[in-house]
Amino acid sequence: MKIALASSDGINVNLHFGKAFKFSIYELEGNKPNFLETREVEKNPDEKHQWDKSLRIIRDCEVVICVQVGIKARLGLKKAGIELLEDEGPVDEVLERYLKHQEFMASF
Repeated sequence: MKIALASSDGINVNLHFGKAFKFSIYELEGNKPNFLETREVEKNPDEKHQWDKSLRIIRDCEVVICVQVGIKARLGLKKAGIELLEDEGPVDEVLERYLKHQEFMASF
């Protein structure tokens, strides 16, 4: 499973989905997240739907974690089948919370 984290520095999840210019991509192997790569989004201030570019570069991910997301981008993520979580903080802590959330949901 691939997870995209909206992060300006690779250390913190600190970007709004539609304004994100970088995503740190992790792959979960069991309960261990492994860093794969950083993907950059080419932003154009004149483009109407910036979030669409973000969606295109993370389309192969099952989950995206960002600070916040607008309603149109939220709908686009849902249509693409990408799970959305809004969280912020250090990448390792955000990933740990996500894993705990997954364990909790699996217990039902």
